[in-house]
This record gives sequence, C-alpha cells and structure tokens, in this order.
Amino acid sequence: MADLSRFSLEGKVAVVTGGSRGIGRAIALGLAEAGADVVVTSRKLPDLETVAAEIGKLGRKAVPIAAHMGRMDNIKTLVDGVMQEFGRIDILVNNAGCSPGMGTILDNEERLWDTIMNLNLKGLYFMSQAAARIMKDQGKGSIINTASMDGYKPEPYVGIYSISKAAVIMATKSMALELAPFNIRVNAIAPGPVSTKMLDSHWFHLPEDRATAEKAEMARYVPLGRIGEPDEMVGAVIYLASDASSYTTGETILMDGGCTVASPEFVK
Repeated sequence: MADLSRFSLEGKVAVVTGGSRGIGRAIALGLAEAGADVVVTSRKLPDLETVAAEIGKLGRKAVPIAAHMGRMDNIKTLVDGVMQEFGRIDILVNNAGCSPGMGTILDNEERLWDTIMNLNLKGLYFMSQAAARIMKDQGKGSIINTASMDGYKPEPYVGIYSISKAAVIMATKSMALELAPFNIRVNAIAPGPVSTKMLDSHWFHLPEDRATAEKAEMARYVPLGRIGEPDEMVGAVIYLASDASSYTTGETILMDGGCTVASPEFVK
C-alpha cells in the first residue's frame, strides 16, 4: 500500500528563489500547503511580503528576503538570513531566471549574455553550492532547479536563454552525481509554455487583440491544446522535494504539454 505521508513536507524548511510571482509563487504556496516553512526571495521585497502573507494564511511560517541571485554577496546574505531564522535548509528551489531580451545570434550583445548567464546559471550553481554545504552537515537535502523545454528544443530569438537552460539540465546531472554520497538529491523541472509574466513579455508590446491571437496560435502547437498554468508545476516539485522521490536524482521532468514529443508538423 502506498504511504502518502511520504509526500508530506512537515517540519521542513524550503527556500524558493524567484518566489514573488508566476511559477515561483505557486511553488512557494504549494510547498507551504504540503507542510514546509518557506523563505521566499527575489529582488523586490514588497512583492515577497505579499507572498509571505499568503503563506502565513496557510498556517506556515514565511520569511521574505530580498536578494539578487546573480550577485554573490546577495547569495551569502540570503543564506545567512535563512540560517539565522531557521538554522537549516532542507529544500532549495532554484526558480529565479530571466530572459530580458530577444535577438539573433548575429545581433546579441555581451551584456545580454552576461545578464542571463549570471542569473540563470551562475546564481543557480553558487546558490546550490551554499545550500549543499549546509545539507551535507544535516545529512540530507533536496535541490530542485527550474530548467525549460527550451533547454531541449531551442526557440528562435531566445538562443542565450535556451543555452542557459540546457546548461541547467547538465548542472542538475553534475550536481546530482557529486552530491549523492551526502544524501543530497538534485533534480529539475522543465516547463513549457506557462502563463507567466515572462511568457507574456513576448506580446506585451502588441495590441490586446493581437496578443490574444498570438497566444491562441501558440496553444495550437501544444498537444494538450493550451498554455499551462503555474499551479500545474507544483505537484512535481512537491514530489521531488519529499521523501516520495527518495530514489530519484539527476532527473529533469518535462512539463510542456507534450511540445517536445510533437512532430514538427503537429498543429491542432
């Protein structure tokens, strides 16, 4: 008989980067519903305080800490704050990421490369390092990275983002291999098109009717026939964070509505 209590996060402390909106906010709330106390972090404290208040209503402790994951000193400040408040880190969700500009390989500038790589990859790596050192002393931990289906199937005009997410998938495997002897598991989710501010940035400059039409056109290329919602990413994260996945490490779960398995000519 399945022991569903293994999905419980009761007594755990989770840190969610990029936790103020979209997928990060949904994950933070989901982890709290599963029993965890949650530290939410992003660059803007007022947005974090709103999420922390929502978590508080679920009966869990929430601590908002403003930090930029692309800056090493901010990572140290965040980890010090978590340890001062809770004294442990059981779960780290590296959700912070960005894709601040679109352009071709012939036109992209060094600044765009550095901005994306510093947050999507460097910050993820060194935040994981800091958390893993704590988890090693605890004898256990779970790190969950947010990759993207673009790490498997690149999109035009967001090549740097796609490259960064492919690197996140490999970082997940590399960290999982090295950290397994310390009972630290490292996995990832790879969302496809999900209704977030980042996805909406594709169309924010368009008139509303044109933006609606282009969203509908994107949905036609998804085998499930629709763009996903942030809440639909939460179940996999709870699984990967909990003892229910105690024999799973180095894996990336694609959550893309079937996009990466569709043939090139597939259109609903």
